[in-house]
Parts: sequence; structure tokens; C-alpha cells
Amino acid sequence: MTQSTLQEFRTTLAPAEVLSRAKAFFPGRNSLYAAFLDQEGSSHATFRGLGGEEIVIAAVAQDGSTRVTGSTYMFNAQISRFFTTLPATDMTDRLHEAGA
Repeated sequence: MTQSTLQEFRTTLAPAEVLSRAKAFFPGRNSLYAAFLDQEGSSHATFRGLGGEEIVIAAVAQDGSTRVTGSTYMFNAQISRFFTTLPATDMTDRLHEAGA
């Protein structure tokens, strides 16, 4: 049995821009960790890497920002690195706006 890991990140970028950046980021990795576009839709893209391992990136506008999720079995570090290339939302400002 394999177990996927789901990671989540909030960004100020639009969902389409996040997916565009993912399509540039994952194929450009070191050949051992490269993953290439397999399928895409308006809110997600899937990539295949070493041994057929899959990476799924989804991006959806939600509450004034974009919620980005990444799921994989083997490429968790690459998803984390991808998230660091995206501008984060300022959660402190969002909490103050919500009256928290």
C-alpha cells in the first residue's frame, strides 16, 4: 500500500499563474527529480517522474487568495520547494480583516 502526502499553501497569485509556474518548475529539476506534465485541467496539473511517480498540483481561488495543494508519494521535497517559489499571503492581515 502506498500513502500519498498532501501539502497545502496559500498564495497571492491567481490559480492559472500557479499552474503555469508548476509547469515550468517540475520539468526543470535535476534529472533524478524532474517530473513532466501528464495531464492538466483548469484547476490542476499532474506530472510523472522517476518510476512513474505522480505529482498533483491543484490551485483554486478561495477567500481572497489561492489555495494550492500538492500531493505525491515520493516527491514531497520538490512540492515544498515549489511552494517556496510562490508569494505567500499575509495571514496576519487576513486575520485582522476578519476581526480575529
